[in-house]
Amino acid sequence: MYANQRVSEGLALIGTIDPVSQAAGTVTTSWLDQSQYLVLMALVAIGAFGASATVDAKLQQATDSAGTGAKDVTGKAVTQLVAGGGNNRQVLINMKEADLDTEGGFRYVRLSITVGTAATLVFGAVFGGIPRFMPVTHQAGVAQVV
Repeated sequence: MYANQRVSEGLALIGTIDPVSQAAGTVTTSWLDQSQYLVLMALVAIGAFGASATVDAKLQQATDSAGTGAKDVTGKAVTQLVAGGGNNRQVLINMKEADLDTEGGFRYVRLSITVGTAATLVFGAVFGGIPRFMPVTHQAGVAQVV
């Protein structure tokens, strides 16, 4: 980043889990090509928890955009959040390219959010940082950059 650069020119929104009242189960982003960025950051936001609900979030890796060979990225899972801890919380997951099993051919990443017990309001976003090429390209759902 440079002093005269807008954050949106060097940090790309590349994947989202749009806000949803997620029933017990798992929701994910699509598989994202991490090779265009040296670092990624996932943001998970929880609104109102359902009664006794839990939320888990993690990053997973695969060798292609279809999810071939999918497995968790080591050390990139949050400690489970529980309803008893209160509503309206966020977690961040940081990842470097070196965290992937690149020797095994892994270069695609996705964010996975799992809700347990009861429907909970969740949102997720994945940002690509330190791009290999400028300007960055945001996902198709980005309606405006001001």
